[in-house]
Amino acid sequence: MKSEKLTGVTKVMVGICGLALMVVLLVPLWQIELSAPQYPEGLVLKMYPHKLAGNVDIINGLNHYIGMKTLHTEDFLEFTVLPYIIVFFAVASFAVALFLKTYRWLLSLFLLFVMFGIVAMVDFWQWEYKYGHELDPNAAINVPGMSYQPPLIGYKQLLNFGAYSVPDIGGWIFIAVGALLLAAVIFQYKVNKKREKSMNGRNILATSALLVTFSLASCTIAPQAIKVGKDACSFCKMGVADKRFGAEIITKKGKIYKFDDLHCLNEFKKTGAIKKEAIQATYVVDFEEPNDFIELKKAFFFKNDVLRSPMGSNVSAFSSEQALKAHSEVFDGEMGQLNTLVLDK
Repeated sequence: MKSEKLTGVTKVMVGICGLALMVVLLVPLWQIELSAPQYPEGLVLKMYPHKLAGNVDIINGLNHYIGMKTLHTEDFLEFTVLPYIIVFFAVASFAVALFLKTYRWLLSLFLLFVMFGIVAMVDFWQWEYKYGHELDPNAAINVPGMSYQPPLIGYKQLLNFGAYSVPDIGGWIFIAVGALLLAAVIFQYKVNKKREKSMNGRNILATSALLVTFSLASCTIAPQAIKVGKDACSFCKMGVADKRFGAEIITKKGKIYKFDDLHCLNEFKKTGAIKKEAIQATYVVDFEEPNDFIELKKAFFFKNDVLRSPMGSNVSAFSSEQALKAHSEVFDGEMGQLNTLVLDK
């Protein structure tokens, strides 16, 4: 399910996240407001992704009296790396929406974004703790046991100053991006579950049809189940490790040749080990139902390099055109004739 393609709605949601994060580079992320009787209009410290702004000089002058270190943009490594991190998440969002386009990448982006948010808040709290506790003991105002750490978020009284710490425009955008990514993950998960139920229903119908077919043909020679770990390929002599890509040739005398890859089937036919007129039937394994077989001439073929076959042809067979189309909606690949697809290997 994690490799299923994103819907158009999900891609739009993720793309919006990328655009929103680019806006974050231009607006303040956080602000700390200070209010006191001597400053009725209030003081504000604004934190952009790349700098400090607001009433920095006035606040530094007040901090001098209580022995707190002065605030300077160049003292914080965060203001150097944060713009790059924001650009990374913006580009990653565009990549998931436009190129990667799978649920696995969407989920990875969301989890990474959440982890970054947690790390950022922990770093901010440590920054506040350091400046609020590491005070000059020779300061003009020295209250034993008093610290001046602003709140991480919300309100706190510091002597005669009230300190409010809240997200600014960029911070709210960050929160909105996280919420939108979560909504995209949940929405795509529900879509994937519906797809899975639909595919299961088609598999049941296909299996029922095959059972009827084999029942009607019980008087003829039938293919034998390919046993993983026991049977070996008649061409490459390798033990069968994945029977989903297998095939069988049954001669008119009842001899059965088993293959672990459609590439091996094709190459075996080229050797001339069995004359064409001696072949009773050729079967391929149904990729969706590996215990079932399909007559070669009735099968529909699909090549996908994500799902690797034992000998690298990466060609799988399906019992119906509907099953093939359902598979192609989940995985990128190529539909076509067996000979053409295998020769493309």
